[in-house]
Amino acid sequence: QVQLVESGGGLVQAGGSLRLSCAASGRTFSIHNMGWFRQAPGKEREFVAAINWSGGREYYAESVKGRFTISRDYTKNTLYLQLNSLKPEDSAVYYCAATGLDSTHYSQYDYWGQGTQVTVSS
Repeated sequence: QVQLVESGGGLVQAGGSLRLSCAASGRTFSIHNMGWFRQAPGKEREFVAAINWSGGREYYAESVKGRFTISRDYTKNTLYLQLNSLKPEDSAVYYCAATGLDSTHYSQYDYWGQGTQVTVSS
């Protein structure tokens, strides 16, 4: 089992920035990729960004490329998402997740955090 705990969400004005963190514990040696997903009310959960846990290769959704940056501190078992140039359409609950596969699809992620709300006002 892998346990994930997110932090760092909040309310920010359009154009502002936030940094999300996700602390992983448990069987972290089994993780291949970690990712961030988001879900807005009435919408499906969507992929935001992912990173290869050991090698650091990054993946991004087109909608956030150039604005968001995923990173990890391997020694602290912590995943980060830096959100810059935020837009109202970025408002959602953001979840971190982990998988033993090289995947960016939410259905292949086995472990999920509780979610953290990001609200961007116009």
